[in-house]
Amino acid sequence: MKILVIGGNGRVGSLLVNKLAAKHQVLAGSRNPKPENNSDNIEHVYIDLLSDVDAISKSMNSLDAVYFVSGSRGKNLLQIDLHGAIKTMQAAEKAGVKRYIMLSSVFALQPEHWKESFLSNLTDYNIAKHYADLYLTTQTQLDYTILQPGALKEESGTGKIEINVTNPGSNSIANVVDTLDSILENDLTFGKVILMHDGDTPIDVALNQLR
Repeated sequence: MKILVIGGNGRVGSLLVNKLAAKHQVLAGSRNPKPENNSDNIEHVYIDLLSDVDAISKSMNSLDAVYFVSGSRGKNLLQIDLHGAIKTMQAAEKAGVKRYIMLSSVFALQPEHWKESFLSNLTDYNIAKHYADLYLTTQTQLDYTILQPGALKEESGTGKIEINVTNPGSNSIANVVDTLDSILENDLTFGKVILMHDGDTPIDVALNQLR
């Protein structure tokens, strides 16, 4: 498959690009392309989420899937995390790409949880992710999956998670990356919003429990 990872230089995106490149042709998209990997399956491309839909769409020709794992880390929530994300959805539809995988945040679509744990300090971020996720689920015809992990930690991956969680929890970035990779071709994840944190269930087993 030919896959675009938007946010391909970030702490999640860079690991995801390398993971996907083992089996696929991967475009690592960012405003500051940094060719740091010698793999023949990775191409670093320029994508500016502040540009218009037509410009973004030109980066999506002949793609099989798009991942959105970009973020402003609180610096430009409206233009990047919200409007930028929506423009990539519109661009994907314009380019004829059907598969779209969004990395979001736990309980982004459930505001009643936003005062829990670390989420209480991220209200503006939660709002941006809420409306981006809402647009994806209600205003597009994309074959989407939204992954909503809890707090991301720089820890070793275990390959084990829990889904449909009821508390924010935390996740090793490696587990999130492995889950994003496993989602790609798993039909059970299409049209699903998956809340997750680290747990005791192997990733593929957890995803195959989706119905």
